[in-house]
Amino acid sequence: MPLDSQIAAVLAQFSSLPQPDFSQLDAVSYRKVVDHMMPLLAGAEMSEVRALQVAGGDGPLEARLYRPKAEAGLPLLVFFHGGGFAFGTLDTHDNLCRSLAKQCDAVVVSVAYRLAPESKFPAAPLDCYQATLDLVERAAELGVDASRLALVGDSVGANLAIAVARQATAGTPRITALGLLYPVTDGFCASPSYQELAEGFFLSREQMHWCWRQYLSHPEQAADPLASPLLAGDLERLPATVLLTAEFDPLRDEGEAFAERLRQAGVRVRSKCCAGMIHGFASMAPFVERAAVELAEFAVDLRQALN
Repeated sequence: MPLDSQIAAVLAQFSSLPQPDFSQLDAVSYRKVVDHMMPLLAGAEMSEVRALQVAGGDGPLEARLYRPKAEAGLPLLVFFHGGGFAFGTLDTHDNLCRSLAKQCDAVVVSVAYRLAPESKFPAAPLDCYQATLDLVERAAELGVDASRLALVGDSVGANLAIAVARQATAGTPRITALGLLYPVTDGFCASPSYQELAEGFFLSREQMHWCWRQYLSHPEQAADPLASPLLAGDLERLPATVLLTAEFDPLRDEGEAFAERLRQAGVRVRSKCCAGMIHGFASMAPFVERAAVELAEFAVDLRQALN
């Protein structure tokens, strides 16, 4: 299928911006640009939005809670934002979290884990795991039903959701579902879609190589299953999973390969490659009609998995 026309218009706007030199770029400078690249649009109305502090791997972390309605006992959805392990904030994913809270009928807590290169692997997965444990322990305080717990993330956030689920395979906490939007699953960046879609589609191969250099202390760490879950050998205990990839995304093949690995392990998976879409399309739902449809279908599937 051809590139969605509204997505093509978005790409045309991005193509007019100065292109970074990833051989020289530092993370602090890049954050100043990327964290303000997407417009901050008004999202769905919530019954409550408030700041939290949650436990992390080396001290407290900032988080934000989204409650779609005042009713107690809603499922808990812990969200980890994308951003190449090195950028992204609670604000960059505010709109997406509001949409997920409303459409999944769940309380969403978005976690601001430590970023690379200041905090290298495995700081982020350890943060996300400790934050999830903390939120489950505080279920009564937060007014949520932690027996219906989903971990959701986009891009590297999906990588971190998988990492938390793998750390929890001994049963603590018990995770009901995973929601993975165009997940990062392989630090070696060698799938065919990396060659086919190396540049020109929002996320580039060069940018992903830069992100992995920020995250890992040395390249050999890409073989660690906590960094590259596609290489993990213990996927059979992961929960029911909803996974979306995008047709025009360098990460497409590794996401689809991970869905197939889950099926082979006996995990219940609903996966879809979204035609005409690019990496990050879920955050574009307010101004890309097809992205809104795909996100709504994702939320329906996730809500069913939670209930």
